[in-house]
Amino acid sequence: MADPRAFLSFDFDHDAVWRLLFAGQARSDSPTPFNVQDWSSKTALPQDEWEALIKTKISRTNMCIVLVGRYMASATGVAKEIAMAKELSVPVFGVYVDGAGPTSTLPVGLQRNRTMSWKWSLIAAAVDQMMGEGKNA
Repeated sequence: MADPRAFLSFDFDHDAVWRLLFAGQARSDSPTPFNVQDWSSKTALPQDEWEALIKTKISRTNMCIVLVGRYMASATGVAKEIAMAKELSVPVFGVYVDGAGPTSTLPVGLQRNRTMSWKWSLIAAAVDQMMGEGKNA
């Protein structure tokens, strides 16, 4: 499989460390047959610049992976990124991080049945499914 391009959506204020860990493991340590290229924004930007940059980045990816942490209710940017992905026909799934789980609040637009534990076998299956669904597949 060609390396999937994934936009990692995360709560910039609370889950930046989890993004680093997830992206790093996806690149080298995961027991999965894929590498995920992290196309997320690495810095805070003014709102109009952020929206234009993120929409461009999401449009160039195969999927959007939402890292669902404990503070998703306050992560308005994550909901905007999910909406952008859906508008661009980029499939979305979520992975629980930072102690979040099946009863945690999900951002608007993310389906519970497309959100899973951080288990590489589950993530690999989701990546395979997203590669078959996305417009950039």
